[in-house]
Amino acid sequence: MKYNMPGFQVGGSIVAGYGAFSRQCGLYLSKGAITALADDIADAGLKASKTGVTFSARKPIPDDLLRRLAAASRKDLGL
Repeated sequence: MKYNMPGFQVGGSIVAGYGAFSRQCGLYLSKGAITALADDIADAGLKASKTGVTFSARKPIPDDLLRRLAAASRKDLGL
């Protein structure tokens, strides 16, 4: 738990965190992961901020993109 959100930690670094809110869900990653896959995020019809991707339960993040985002976040963090 970090910032009152569950997440996935490798070593001492949070690779990804997530949260569910009343109107959307969010996946929070390293800035480098979002930047590296910005085109893929947009192509999937999702919105991104500097450190997160927002999605709804009706339109979740595609599994392949989710895997690539997690891998990119690990790589960006040097893990």
